[in-house]
Amino acid sequence: MSESPSTETYPDVVLITGAARGMGANHARALAARGVHVCVADIIDTSEVIAEIERAGGSASAHHLDVADPAAWARTVDEIRSGPGSLGGLINNAGISRRLEFMDTPDEIWEQTMRINLFGPFYGIKAVAPLMHQSGGGAIVNISSIAGLIGYFSPAYSSSKWGLTGLSKSAAGNLAKWGIRVNSVHPGLVGTDLVRGADEFVAASLRSIPTGRKASLDEITDAVLFLLSDRSGYITGTEVTVDGGLISNGLYHRVLADAEGKLS
Repeated sequence: MSESPSTETYPDVVLITGAARGMGANHARALAARGVHVCVADIIDTSEVIAEIERAGGSASAHHLDVADPAAWARTVDEIRSGPGSLGGLINNAGISRRLEFMDTPDEIWEQTMRINLFGPFYGIKAVAPLMHQSGGGAIVNISSIAGLIGYFSPAYSSSKWGLTGLSKSAAGNLAKWGIRVNSVHPGLVGTDLVRGADEFVAASLRSIPTGRKASLDEITDAVLFLLSDRSGYITGTEVTVDGGLISNGLYHRVLADAEGKLS
C-alpha cells in the first residue's frame, strides 16, 4: 500500500459501507493507517477487519447496517454522534451485481439491486449530511462502476450505477453550501467477490483492457483516498474512472487484437 504524503490530510472520522471485506475493508485499513477513525459498517460480521485495524494500532468501530433500510442509517448516525462525534467522510461502497441479461432479470433482482446500489447511497447521504455539516463539512465518495458510464448488458446493475452517477452530481450541487463534496469512483475489473466464479467473463474482459490486467484493491483505494483528502478540495460532482483504459480505448484495443490475431 502506498505511503501517505505528509501534505495530505483526511477527515477525523469516515463511515464505510460494505466494509467487512473486499474493497470496503481495504479502504478501511488504508484510512486507519493514516490516523482516521473508521466506522466499519456492513450486514455481515466486521470483527475480523476491526481486529486487524486495532492490531495495527488504528481506531475503528463496528456498525450493523442494512443500507437499504433508512431506519438503520438513522441508527448508525446516532451511534456515530454518541461515539466518535464528528463525521467528515462517507464511502458508499456496499453493492451487489447480478450478471443477468434484460429478459432474464426477475423483478425481485431488479428491485433488490436498486435498493442496495442506488437507494442505499441516497438514504446514506441524506442521513449523514446534517452530521457532516455540524462537523464542518467533508467528502462523500460513491463507488459506482464503468457500468455507470457505458452501455452494459445487465439492466439492474447498469441502471443502478448510472443512477448513482446522477445522484452524486445532484448531491454535490445541493450539499456544496454545507462544505460537503460528493464524487463517484468508477472501477473497471477488480478482483473482488463481485467477479468470483466468473472466470470466462473475466478472461473475455481482460482482452478488451489495454493494460491487460485487473485493478488491484490498492489502486481503487488510492483514488478514494485522494477524493477524501484535502488535496481534492476543489473537486466535486465528478467521476474518477479507474479501468486500465477500458472505456477510452477498449473497443479498438480488442478490434486491433482480433485483426492481428493476437488476442491476449
